[in-house]
Amino acid sequence: MTTSSTTAKSGGARVGVQKFGTFVSGMVMPNIAAFIAWGFITALFIQTGWLPLLGIDPVWVQQLGGWSLDPEVTNTGLVGPMIVYLLPLLIANTGGRMVYGTRGGVIGTIATMGVIIGAGIPMFLGAMIVGPGAAWVMKKIDALWAGKIRAGFEMLVDNFSGGIVGMLLAVASFFLIAPIVTAISNGLESVIAFLVDNGLLPLASVFVEPGKILFLNNAINHGVFTPLGTAESLEKGQSILFLIEANPGPGLGILLAFLVFGVGLLRASAPGAILIHFVGGIHEIYFPYVLAKPLLVVAAIAGGATGVLTNVIFQSGLRAPASPGSIIAVLAQTPPGSIVGVLLSVVFSAAVSFAVAAVIIRAGRKRDLEAMANGDDALAAAVAKNAANKGKDSSVGDLLGTGAAATGAAAATSTATKIQNVVFACDAGMGSSAMGATVLRNKFAKAGIEGVNVTNKAIANLDGSEDLIITQDKLTERAEQKVPGAIHVSVDNFMNSPKYDEVVNMVGK
Repeated sequence: MTTSSTTAKSGGARVGVQKFGTFVSGMVMPNIAAFIAWGFITALFIQTGWLPLLGIDPVWVQQLGGWSLDPEVTNTGLVGPMIVYLLPLLIANTGGRMVYGTRGGVIGTIATMGVIIGAGIPMFLGAMIVGPGAAWVMKKIDALWAGKIRAGFEMLVDNFSGGIVGMLLAVASFFLIAPIVTAISNGLESVIAFLVDNGLLPLASVFVEPGKILFLNNAINHGVFTPLGTAESLEKGQSILFLIEANPGPGLGILLAFLVFGVGLLRASAPGAILIHFVGGIHEIYFPYVLAKPLLVVAAIAGGATGVLTNVIFQSGLRAPASPGSIIAVLAQTPPGSIVGVLLSVVFSAAVSFAVAAVIIRAGRKRDLEAMANGDDALAAAVAKNAANKGKDSSVGDLLGTGAAATGAAAATSTATKIQNVVFACDAGMGSSAMGATVLRNKFAKAGIEGVNVTNKAIANLDGSEDLIITQDKLTERAEQKVPGAIHVSVDNFMNSPKYDEVVNMVGK
């Protein structure tokens, strides 16, 4: 456990990259439900969707899909307007709110309309730039006359200044930002097209898989692949980009290798981790396993590249993002023509990562058994390293029952302020932190502790109202910077950390 008196540590480049990645993915992740809704609408109602393929194509299906054969029906359906307007504007509004609250969201949305109309194509990248950028401009302009407005005129000034600034930013976005962002988008699409056309897309796994282990998975998937994949899906009906990071196969293979060839807690915890990873879609659960044996990143890369190559060969993909990366979410977004390719990409990637991981794990099995006999907890050390490298919450350390990163002082720590608000904080504010909050609530209930609110949040959303904050080791530093006055508890895994019992004892005093 660390407290507010803990000496501040230098964030370094890793924390900076994580913060940027968190900000970028933070604009997309709250709106993933909208992307999934668009994916379902596309999957069901477009001319090549499930309903028309099944022969169910009444006028209302054609109208919703925007392909009506009736010349008198001129509507464009839901698919096009949602991806061109709704999704980018949601991203812009979220980005604006992150910078300047509701006012920033409104101004960011207005300005982003200029980019959308000026470009004429889905402007996800433009929304990510203009949304928070316009909110920042509005924030700076409001600061010029803050506290100087005569009483009674505040609303008048706020409304007109917002309207005028929003109008000017929309016009500027139309003429200046739209052409630049269009060129960038076209450049990125050209790079992806080059990789696909030349069979080089599997090489993306060389960067994606190590990045996931460093807890950049949300930034990679939702900050890069989701916007590009959505634009491609509108044009082609599906995109392979949705499966580069979200494929659960590589992680499944590694966990299966530990189940078969691992020793100690790593092997004992593998079945639960497999369920959480493959069905629950929380990929963070397998990251500490890789860090227990860093060479396993080779298995992850090999499995990931195999999955991508399989989808390239079968020309398969998803209609919309699979979030979380559960096999259920993957299949739900798979179009009819891609079912075989997508399933094989998961199977083949799992098989390859299993084969490579099995060799690596078996090579060190004798050494692991000797270490376990000597009482060395290699897993706890790996979980601590995982937490340190990731800077984000994971589920394996707690699942394994190791609290490596936390010190043993939690039970002895006291605070003059009664603890009423306990928050599990992670990079995205969902997934493993939500599971951790559930675990602690159950422990409080069994201990008869009432009146303590246990929730989960993204670190970026911490507001100072938290009395006690529980984070993964690598994320504690960022949480301390955000809320230095709270009590901070570091755990290696949110699923079953022994530190929870210490927290229960502390809160129950």
